[in-house]
Amino acid sequence: MILRHRPVELQLRHTFRLARGASDSRTNLIIEVEDDGLIGLGEAAPIARYGQDWRSAATAVEKMVEGLKDPRCFDSAVDRAAVAGQPAASAALEMALRDLAGKRLGAPVYRLAGIDPKPMPVTSFTIGIDEPEVVAEKVRQAEGFAALKIKLGGDDDRALLEAVRAVTDCPLRVDANEGWTLEQARVYLPWLADQGVELVEQPLPAGQIEEMRRLKDISPLPLFADESVGRASDIPALAAGFHGINIKFMKCGGMGEALRMIAVARAHGLKTMLGCMVESSLAITAAAHLAPLVDFADLDGNLLVTNDPFRGATVANGRLVLPAGPGLGVDPRDV
Repeated sequence: MILRHRPVELQLRHTFRLARGASDSRTNLIIEVEDDGLIGLGEAAPIARYGQDWRSAATAVEKMVEGLKDPRCFDSAVDRAAVAGQPAASAALEMALRDLAGKRLGAPVYRLAGIDPKPMPVTSFTIGIDEPEVVAEKVRQAEGFAALKIKLGGDDDRALLEAVRAVTDCPLRVDANEGWTLEQARVYLPWLADQGVELVEQPLPAGQIEEMRRLKDISPLPLFADESVGRASDIPALAAGFHGINIKFMKCGGMGEALRMIAVARAHGLKTMLGCMVESSLAITAAAHLAPLVDFADLDGNLLVTNDPFRGATVANGRLVLPAGPGLGVDPRDV
C-alpha cells in the first residue's frame, strides 16, 4: 500500500469567531492510500486546542501506515496502530481505508455499514460570533437552511441572538463553546428557550461535570456535550450532566469509534449529534454516511470555505444528500 499526503489551506468565507478565538483559514491534511491501482481518500482536520496541527497529523499517519497489519479491517486496524493524541490522523486513515474498500467492492460506505441513507436529519449552518449587524447579514446569506447554529459565549450574547431573531424565525441551536459560568447559564437558558432555541452545546468548561449535573436539573433546553466528550469511554461519566453528545470524527478517531459512541449514548438515554470542524467536502461526506443514525447533524464545515477541493455530499431542503458513487463518493475538483 502506498501513502501520499499533502496539506491544504481552507480559506473561510468569513472570519470565524467563537468563545476562545478567531481565524480566517484552517490547514488540514489530505491523504491518499493506493492499493491495486485504487485510491482511497482521507482528511484530517487537526484541533489546535488539543495540540495538533497538520504536521503532527502527517507524522502520525506515516507511523500508522507502517504499523498496519490488515488494512481491510478498517477501524480495528487503525485502532491498533493509532498514535496517542492524534485522533484526526486516525480519522483520516480510517476514512481512506473505508473509501478504498468501497471502491474495491463497488459499493458506497453506507451500504458496507448497512445504513439506510434515506432518514437524514436536518443539518444546521453555523454562524460565528461577530458584531450583531454582521451576524444578521450572515443569517440573511444563510437563507434556505432549515436550522442555524449560533455561536455564543462572547461579551454580548443577548444582543447577538436578538439580531438573529430580528431577521429569521427558523429553529436555532446555540453553541457556547465553554464560554459561560454556571450563573450565566442559569440566566441565559430560560431566555434562550423563549427565543425558540432547540438545544445548547457545551455551556460550561469541559471539566465542570458536577456543575453540569446541577444545570441539567433546571435546564428548560437539552444540553449537549462537545468539548466534554471525545470517545465512547467518556460517555458514562458525563451522562448525568447532559441530554446528548456531539460526535466528531476528528476527536474520536473515525467512523468505527463514532458508531460505538452512538451505541453507548443510546444505552445511557442520550441524544446524538454528528458535528465537524472546518473541513472540506471529503471529511464532511465521510461523516454524512453516518448521519441517518443520529438525531441531529451539524455538518457544514465545507460550506464555510471558499476553496473546497472536493465534491461530495450536498444539502437539499436543509438535509444532507449522499453521493451515489462507490466508497465515500467524493471526487476532486479544480478550485
